[in-house]
Amino acid sequence: MPATVTDWPAQSDPPRKLWTRTEYQELCSSVVDGHRLELIEGELINKMGKKPPHRNSVALLLEWLFSVFGSRFVLQEAPIDVAPEDNPSSEPEPDLSVLKRDLSHFARTSPQPADLHLVIEVADSTLGFDMRTKAGLYARAGIVEYWVLDVTHRRMIVHREPQAGRYASVVAYEAEESVAPLAAPDSCFRVRDAFLE
Repeated sequence: MPATVTDWPAQSDPPRKLWTRTEYQELCSSVVDGHRLELIEGELINKMGKKPPHRNSVALLLEWLFSVFGSRFVLQEAPIDVAPEDNPSSEPEPDLSVLKRDLSHFARTSPQPADLHLVIEVADSTLGFDMRTKAGLYARAGIVEYWVLDVTHRRMIVHREPQAGRYASVVAYEAEESVAPLAAPDSCFRVRDAFLE
């Protein structure tokens, strides 16, 4: 049975450097020493290399999302907009995003929070950051559903009901349990299917 999450993992902050969104976009048009960066709350976050378990879980989740929503409704590591008060200093790139409209609607712009059914982060060393900082950013934006796949503990932590800058419902589903996205309630995902072993 799913359990309400009451114990929060310790936050481990990744390396940071302060930037504005405008500066960040200008910076991204040039080479940044080969680093993959993400702008969160005015700071450049170094998106660490993806280890095989992370990479494999993203691929398995992507395959499932394609089967449920269709390939033209799912984005991988693409920037999204957040709440107006956060937009000047944040441009997150969730591991996966599910769109309400076909991706052709976003040829020249990033999806807005109202354009998103679901965002997913796959976390190993970034679990605390994804559960606190990113959850707050997505909740303030009013993104209705946010999943964090906790690779280390083999569970899916589902955030719903964004209210006053946080999610009122945060529930962990263990490996043998299943969860369905709000936008596709008849399509259950068994958590263990996000792992190769």
